Amino acid sequence: MYKRILVAVDGSENSHRAARHAAQLAGLSSGAVVEVLYVLDFDRTRTDVIHNAGSDDLHIDRKKRLIPIEKAFEQLEIPYKLVIKHGDPGPIIIQFANSGEFDLVVLGSRGLNSFQEMVLGSVSHKVAKRVTGPILIVK
Repeated sequence: MYKRILVAVDGSENSHRAARHAAQLAGLSSGAVVEVLYVLDFDRTRTDVIHNAGSDDLHIDRKKRLIPIEKAFEQLEIPYKLVIKHGDPGPIIIQFANSGEFDLVVLGSRGLNSFQEMVLGSVSHKVAKRVTGPILIVK
């Protein structure tokens, strides 16, 4: 079935659900490999540091967001690799997915920034239009 699965996450509840679905799918195929892609958005990082806290607090907050995602794979004993990239999430996910020969790309339908999605379009919509392989968008 699916041997190489990419799941793109941002720490939102929808990305938690996407990670759980990716883990379940990986569990159906012996030897499946999952890569979890977390993209740090520079614009959001700058805003978070200015408005909320210093970079150390921000790093701790991001680590906390990834805990439930990592647990989804650990509970089902699914091997995974966490990949962290920096930049604009849409283009980074698209480039990573298209260059990785993945059998499936899984992502949540909505991320952490609803206002930006309303103005610019959702990351999941951009990814669905531009990734060349199969995509599963989880609500």
